[in-house]
Amino acid sequence: MVIKNVSLETVIGVTSAIPENDKPEVAFAGKSNVGKSSLINALMNRKSLARTSSQPGKTQTINFYNINNEMYFVDLPGYGYANANVKVKAQWGKMIEKYLKNSKALVAVFLLIDIRHAPGQNDQDMYSWIVENGFEPIIIATKSDKIKRSQLSKQVKLIRDTLGCGKDALIIPFSSETKAGRDEVYALLDDMLESLTYNEESELEDPEDEDFGDEAPV
Repeated sequence: MVIKNVSLETVIGVTSAIPENDKPEVAFAGKSNVGKSSLINALMNRKSLARTSSQPGKTQTINFYNINNEMYFVDLPGYGYANANVKVKAQWGKMIEKYLKNSKALVAVFLLIDIRHAPGQNDQDMYSWIVENGFEPIIIATKSDKIKRSQLSKQVKLIRDTLGCGKDALIIPFSSETKAGRDEVYALLDDMLESLTYNEESELEDPEDEDFGDEAPV
């Protein structure tokens, strides 16, 4: 994937309606300070379009980034920020739940986990929540540059075992600093777009949809 044009197109809050986009959406979920904004910026080849902050819990909206006028990156609020009050936590949860349940354009969810640690209870709950909403999360193991290369397989296995996501679940080690893993994510996005295009064309060309009258086709 070559990203040429990006723009922050839509920002919604707790009471906002989910936009009815006509292009596929891929969502990014993750615990506060897991590197979600840094990942999105790295994918978009931008330094600060997605706002990064040293203060966890900064993102309190759902942000829709138009990518090449082909798809949307959807930045969900970070969860699990211990210092957020109960009311704020409830609002974030409602926003994420409303989006997962009501977006008609959502085709995939990337769940970000810090590769240095075992997924916490909030991560495990979010993984289960995404699955319950009909998606198989693609795990992005962030901050891979913070550990030795020899530790990658061990940490990936720890994430897999803790989440209970099985050997076939996709886990991609990623570093926003070195851009390691970015090509793998690009390849996934290309496959998604190609598959969606193929399915749309197949539906249009389906001979069962044609009316041949009383005569069988020859």
